[in-house]
Amino acid sequence: MADTNTSAPDVLVLGGGPGGYVAAIRAAQLGLQVVCVEMDRTLGGTCVNVGCIPSKALLQSSEHYEFARLHAQEHGVRYEGVGFDLATMMKRKDDVVGANTKGVEFLFKKNKVTWAKGRGTVVQAGAGGNVVEVRGEDGAVTRFAPKHVILATGSVPIELPFLKFDEERVLSNVGALKIPEVPKRLIVIGGGVIGLELGSVWRRLGAEVTVVELAPTILPGNDEDIVKEATRVFTKQGLVLKTGVRVTGGGREGDVVRITVDRDGQSETLEADYVLVSVGRRPALHGVDAQALGLELGQRGEVAVDHQMRTSIPTVFAIGDVVGGKLLAHKAEEEGVVAAEVIAGKPVEMHYRSMPSVVYTWPEVATVGLAEHEVKAEGRKYKVGKFPFSANGRARTMGETTGLVKFIADAETDELLGCHMLGANVSDLIQEVVLGFEYRASSEDIGITVHSHPTLSETVKEAALAVMGRAIHI
Repeated sequence: MADTNTSAPDVLVLGGGPGGYVAAIRAAQLGLQVVCVEMDRTLGGTCVNVGCIPSKALLQSSEHYEFARLHAQEHGVRYEGVGFDLATMMKRKDDVVGANTKGVEFLFKKNKVTWAKGRGTVVQAGAGGNVVEVRGEDGAVTRFAPKHVILATGSVPIELPFLKFDEERVLSNVGALKIPEVPKRLIVIGGGVIGLELGSVWRRLGAEVTVVELAPTILPGNDEDIVKEATRVFTKQGLVLKTGVRVTGGGREGDVVRITVDRDGQSETLEADYVLVSVGRRPALHGVDAQALGLELGQRGEVAVDHQMRTSIPTVFAIGDVVGGKLLAHKAEEEGVVAAEVIAGKPVEMHYRSMPSVVYTWPEVATVGLAEHEVKAEGRKYKVGKFPFSANGRARTMGETTGLVKFIADAETDELLGCHMLGANVSDLIQEVVLGFEYRASSEDIGITVHSHPTLSETVKEAALAVMGRAIHI
């Protein structure tokens, strides 16, 4: 079909995931004419469609089932013949995803963002002007000559060379959200966020789940106290955790997948009916030929950017997973806001010091700032305060006494350096500390702040007081 006429928006965002759609909306709020290119049939990217949102829906459903099966009787609530309907659970997950994607589409209409549906290709960028072509499903090509381009093309899961994804038995996060039956045995390669979350879903529903991790511990890089407690809790729940293990081979034969693992020279073969490979993700430059455009990349293929999200091409910005760092939806969103505001002429820049991270297992894990081993590596003198959920009145009423809150503060100034939590609802509790980090708060600032009683938030107050040696309830 014939090409349509070229239009020249102020901003073209390539990718409609959390970073891309937030950048587009913020740019529109600032009065800019915005086009967002998305090749999938729905907006929201990996996070909304096959990541954050559907996984949390399944986590929530499986948590309800496990509570009914194992813990409701502690509250005097009795169920007869507790069971679950996997098809209904999956339909609910899909409905939740659908509501979110429709929500993003509504926000585009509300803010007058144009959704260019199709596969975008950056044909030209830089001094000669930016040109992006979008090819729709019907083959029609629309050309845009935007003043600025924001690359928000995300990331894709890393494959093992001997265990390619078929999304039937060898699964990425996409396939692991669509298994049509509860696996008898599920092997999870990778003990990070995705592996533990999705492994927990299927473990709760009855699968025998084995997690294989190359690093010496699960959740590599996290604070040692949190990792130690998480390991104990997840093992007690029934996850089989094999750490310090290298996967050296594997393959599928019919409905069986076998992998070979090595630990200290000792080889072992594991088999299961499904294998989830979650060993990380890599930047995906869909529609962007970096070499041809003269776009500078980092060592891992990520787009190199400055503190204002500007690439080596002044009129091209990049945000989200494609720029590397922590692959977090909320990080991408904030980078998108910064890019949009810089384009609009505002004096802003991106900061990462106060970036929280969450693992949505149960109990949850949440963290912000430095782990204790990172503070030690910097050679700083520091103080630590800890408070267990078992000493919190609200946690006792809920029957959620597992976990702790840990603060790390500068020994001389008392400035907060890190906070690490394992427990019920810590994905929400961490936000108080994130706000504190923004204002360079001390442990005393949080410790002397009145917290409602009885609430889980008192664990945060008490841990802050513990830094000063004056926790009340331990």
